[in-house]
Amino acid sequence: MVAINTSYVTSSYYKTVPPAAASTAKSTSTTDTSDTAKSATSVTLSDEARAALAAKDFAAVLADTHTKLVALLKDADRTSPLQGGKLALDLSSLDPRELYAMTSDASFTSDDQKAAGLEMQRRFEAALAGPAALAKVTGNFTGLYKAAAEYLDSLGAEEKAAPDWIAGRAAVTDGLKQLQADAKKLPDAGKDDPVALYLALAEAGNTTQPVDIADVATSARKTLDSLYAEATKAGKAATFNKATTSGTFIDMSKFDSRTLSSIVLDKTNQFSTLEVSAAQSAIRTKSGAALLAGFQNAAKSSDPTAFSQNIMSIFSSMSTEERQAAGWSNQFYQTALDSYQSTTKLLQMFADAGGSDTGFLSWMGSK
Repeated sequence: MVAINTSYVTSSYYKTVPPAAASTAKSTSTTDTSDTAKSATSVTLSDEARAALAAKDFAAVLADTHTKLVALLKDADRTSPLQGGKLALDLSSLDPRELYAMTSDASFTSDDQKAAGLEMQRRFEAALAGPAALAKVTGNFTGLYKAAAEYLDSLGAEEKAAPDWIAGRAAVTDGLKQLQADAKKLPDAGKDDPVALYLALAEAGNTTQPVDIADVATSARKTLDSLYAEATKAGKAATFNKATTSGTFIDMSKFDSRTLSSIVLDKTNQFSTLEVSAAQSAIRTKSGAALLAGFQNAAKSSDPTAFSQNIMSIFSSMSTEERQAAGWSNQFYQTALDSYQSTTKLLQMFADAGGSDTGFLSWMGSK
């Protein structure tokens, strides 16, 4: 499943899946709750794409993964996806089955396997970051365990058949059952509970760090140059104007938020003013859509604190660079926190005065 190397690890869920013995050839590679609180760096696929991936034979997944890894290493001018034992190659373009293929098949090098394990861990941690921050504010762990369950359930069939996944998912199920009795008491679901382990790692500051933003920027530069070259080859001019009728539209919205952030911040001075402007527009559209989804989600809820909770969860799931590029300041988070706390106090005051949360919401027209 996910792989980390710290003294806090006791669960098999956090150990790298042992290589399969079926394959011996080494890789020829020589060159990162609320429904809105999803990781900004996670891979988002359409239902059709998910169906196609699920139907693909695992041998084909292995072959495709090798091809993609070689291309990623070549584009990044690297011979290994690791540097100093840390993830140095952006693997966000690989889907969960491809990452599992890298960790579980001996045709990949030990560096490849470790890198894939780190990326799997990063995605799991990113999925829990927002809900965990929210649980710290509200004291309610239910959303956190639900987020873990949803993440685990989204993985591929091969991974779900592995003992680590089965043990981890069972622990999460046990945790959710315990939370039905007391939502504000952290469950004791045993050594295989990935949520408890994540909380321990986060508390100790040992969660996985994303690929350095400078390396992300280098990959983004090469991707853009490749798109420009393709447009030129087709005899058309590359443009960020969606309404173009003669040029080739470069759609920045297809880039993940961290890649867009690397362009917007341009800490390595690799991008033009036009590229930075296009990336800025794209990331603000993404953040705006997240806020809108958070508002719409809250509108369906009877909880008057739902929107502020959604904002806090989304904010906490973003990297520092993503927040900066999108214009999400610490004051923005503090405002959402203040709103949550003040509304919670009002509800408690109403209850203390002889009313109830339900009565207050009914009086306000929310129920």
